[in-house]
Amino acid sequence: MKTTLRALGFGLAGLAQAASMAAPWSGQPLWWLQLLSLAALGWQLDALRPVGADAPAAGPRPWRAAGLLGWVFASAWLCGTFWWLFISMHTYGGLPAPLAAVAVFALAAALSLYYAVGCALYVAFAPASPLRSAAFFAALWTLAELLRGSWFTGFPWGAGGYAHVEGPLALYAPWVGVYGIGAIAAGIATLVPLAMRHARGRAFALPVGLALVLFGVPALIALARGVPADDEARSRGRITVALLQGNIPQDEKFVPGGGIATALQWYGEQLRDADAPLVITPETALPLLPSQLPPGYLEAIAARYASGSQAAIVGLPTGDGRSYSNAVLGFRPGEAAPYRYEKHHLVPFGEFIPGLFRWFTDMMNIPLGDFRSGGLAQPPFVWLGQRIAPNICYEDLFGDEIGANFRSAEEAPTVLLNVSNIAWFGDSIAIDQHLAISRMRALEFQRPMVRATNTGATVVIDHRGQVTHSLPRLTRGVLKAEVEGRGGRTPYAVWVSRLGLWPLWGLALAVVGATIFSRRRRSA
Repeated sequence: MKTTLRALGFGLAGLAQAASMAAPWSGQPLWWLQLLSLAALGWQLDALRPVGADAPAAGPRPWRAAGLLGWVFASAWLCGTFWWLFISMHTYGGLPAPLAAVAVFALAAALSLYYAVGCALYVAFAPASPLRSAAFFAALWTLAELLRGSWFTGFPWGAGGYAHVEGPLALYAPWVGVYGIGAIAAGIATLVPLAMRHARGRAFALPVGLALVLFGVPALIALARGVPADDEARSRGRITVALLQGNIPQDEKFVPGGGIATALQWYGEQLRDADAPLVITPETALPLLPSQLPPGYLEAIAARYASGSQAAIVGLPTGDGRSYSNAVLGFRPGEAAPYRYEKHHLVPFGEFIPGLFRWFTDMMNIPLGDFRSGGLAQPPFVWLGQRIAPNICYEDLFGDEIGANFRSAEEAPTVLLNVSNIAWFGDSIAIDQHLAISRMRALEFQRPMVRATNTGATVVIDHRGQVTHSLPRLTRGVLKAEVEGRGGRTPYAVWVSRLGLWPLWGLALAVVGATIFSRRRRSA
């Protein structure tokens, strides 16, 4: 009975972690809930540690129980985060509901193993000191997040740091990025309950004081960086954009005479009649290869923007019948050939099929295929003094890859652009979660993020991560807004463009290795 109740507590804490990124009732991030859920996890894990934490565990059961219960926490968290994959597989893919549910759980359960190992190591080797113990947990947590975000192409959707696009820790984003914020949050979330349980008197004041400092430092950073002269110096002028949201139902999108005809007509009319200096469509707004479009269709768009003072970025698949890419084409005056950006980070099962899994995709009625991957750090679309760096769909989930565009301060993007179609997931929390991801990228690089989507969220996000303009989701319309381009490079942009995420890997591994070595030496 006690084990069942403990597992239930871990599961509820995991569901709270899922809700913290985008609350189901409002779609807003809840940074305090993310900290509380991790604090509950740390408190319950600490209860499994043997009495006298500097002594080795009395047997294998404590760390085994921690691994199992950590897996329960992470499985509940991840299932509660990306449950909407069920919609794409069952509602639109035709996979039987039981199989779709099992597939979502299997993915969450597999990814949860990283956190299970982390929890087991924590209970087995955490030192007695609350400070050192919290640092050990933060390092293990960070390694689990990094592994989930990189192995097997990576799927870091719902990482804990995304809950902090609001709140005091958001101001760490330009320095350490989303994984660094996640590490700080993990340290704070475990430090206070550990101190409450183990520290006494003055020893209690030290860890609690450190936690307060970690919360207070962002305010000092804001004061140091927020002087008006510095803010104005980074401005790179303004550009007005028209963002098109076609709201083509996913079950009609690839139907000849249905969604295809609607998309070609509506987007064609908007591209023809728009008066904004830059017009942008969503991902695969034109759901046909160039060779499959009606004769003269693409040529008419090119001719429309071949002269004058307007440009357009259009999403469509490209290919020659043997090799395909998910791409955007850019049309601007004076160019003989359109600008091209090809998606670099492809979606497993959606844009390429991993080995041994074709049997699974064959069970669904989804137009899947093997796409080619574009290069990393492709040239930006340059227009009216702005360097606009596109990314497609969930590519904005990988901040280190976007960071590769910032290797040179002189050539770094002034505006980030995401084009997406997440109609696959219906009117679900996925829309709000993806918005939080884009907001974090804006914070990390201090760049506006412009989003043109099929069903939402079509928005303009400023360089402070705030949504300044938006369209209602699941409506057809045009969002016309002014965007301020930005220059300069954040500390995060500087180090991630040169080193990727290796500094975080190295620091976390060093803390974990040093802690385990110290405990084993004491036990010898």
